[in-house]
Amino acid sequence: MSDHVYKKIEIVGSSTTSIDDAIRTAITKCSQTVNNVEWFEVVETRGHVTDGQVAHFQVVLKVGFRIGSGD
Repeated sequence: MSDHVYKKIEIVGSSTTSIDDAIRTAITKCSQTVNNVEWFEVVETRGHVTDGQVAHFQVVLKVGFRIGSGD
């Protein structure tokens, strides 16, 4: 089994629908420009309130991706 090396980046996803949608949108968009995305962790969750209602969900994610060949 080969050893792998990973790099972490921080991204922020947002959605007017849900936290889940904010995560999925962020990972999908990140995967379009970053190769070998393998995991994520949610490090912060917040939202925006308008007229007493949740208007926007926002999540801060740390995303791990494998660098180098290592296969």
